Amino acid sequence: MKLYGYFRSGTSHRVRIALNLKELDYESISVDLSKDEQLESEFKAINPQGLVPVLQTDDLQLFQSPAILEWLEENYPDTPLLPKDSAGRMRVRALSAMVGCDIHPINNRRILQYLRHELSVEEEGVKAWCQRWINDGFTALEKLLEEDKQRGNFCYGNSPTLADCYLIPQVYSARRFEVDMSAYPNIEAIDKHCHTLQAFIDAEPSNQEDAF
Repeated sequence: MKLYGYFRSGTSHRVRIALNLKELDYESISVDLSKDEQLESEFKAINPQGLVPVLQTDDLQLFQSPAILEWLEENYPDTPLLPKDSAGRMRVRALSAMVGCDIHPINNRRILQYLRHELSVEEEGVKAWCQRWINDGFTALEKLLEEDKQRGNFCYGNSPTLADCYLIPQVYSARRFEVDMSAYPNIEAIDKHCHTLQAFIDAEPSNQEDAF
């Protein structure tokens, strides 16, 4: 498999975590978002939407990280990232969606570039924008994590799930935008524990070949 992505892309990061947890071999191919390589015709021939990540297999080109993660779960079930019961799967998908639908999309690079270049928002304003929406999402997520008395060291249960694949890249992003993480002790504890696992360490943006 080949993973087209970018070291600091949160969506690429979450797919790297899942691939690593499932112990799947893949080649990382960098698409430099800082140089807008995702908008060039060569990459748009791979994904007309001009977004990373794209996971290429022998006969498929998979795009949109939620779909990629579900495909990995269906095709490589030996290391499951969803609980066996329907209520558990709902819970994990809901926690994932809190990040994937309600935090990340309005803080990703193309939105921030629009704020900077089209609306002439200064960097402090861009940072305040990111902090607002990350704090809103993390406040709700923290409450749900605190209320789950059956939870272990992860977002759900005692092993990594898709929710952790979503959360950890968002924590990385929160720190980039100087969010005060002291308000979220459960989220911080999950992040700390996940980084005791090699799958998460290897997926870290700073450990990618295109990191700079």
